[in-house]
Amino acid sequence: MKKLIFFTLLTFSFAAFASCDTKQKETPAVGEQTDSTAVSSKPLSALAKPYDETIDAMQQIKDAAKKAKAEHKVVIAQVGGNWCKWCLWFNEFIHQDKDVAKVIADNFVYIHVNYSPKNKNEEAMAFMGNPKLGYPFFAIINEDGMLLAVEESGKLEEGQGYNKEKVLAFFNSWIGK
Repeated sequence: MKKLIFFTLLTFSFAAFASCDTKQKETPAVGEQTDSTAVSSKPLSALAKPYDETIDAMQQIKDAAKKAKAEHKVVIAQVGGNWCKWCLWFNEFIHQDKDVAKVIADNFVYIHVNYSPKNKNEEAMAFMGNPKLGYPFFAIINEDGMLLAVEESGKLEEGQGYNKEKVLAFFNSWIGK
């Protein structure tokens, strides 16, 4: 009996870990969306992989802050990894929605900060306060390189996708900060 309980717990633990997503959401049907939400209709293997595991994220943040200062913008760092389906879906969403893409291009220096088993970018994570959030999460950094906030992405979701109005409200709340 003890072996049965042990293997049952082990199986459930492995299943939770194997989902590789701290949000534990179901995979949406291909092309599933409503008027206000969207996820990619592409298979995960076909989505862009914007996270580079070889980059020193702290240097990436410093470089982005310099660029933001020159352009009078704010840095938004999307933290996650190519292993995270919600990270890839968000990246797809912000590039496919013309209104969201324009707000980002006009107002932010947008970077993808990698966190993965191969490169945990510990210095950058410490700079962000080692947040215990699901992925992706966002670090908002001013043009002087100071961390303004760390925000979770769950509030931008609706059903099995991202809500355009919530995403726009999030970005608009950081313009000119």
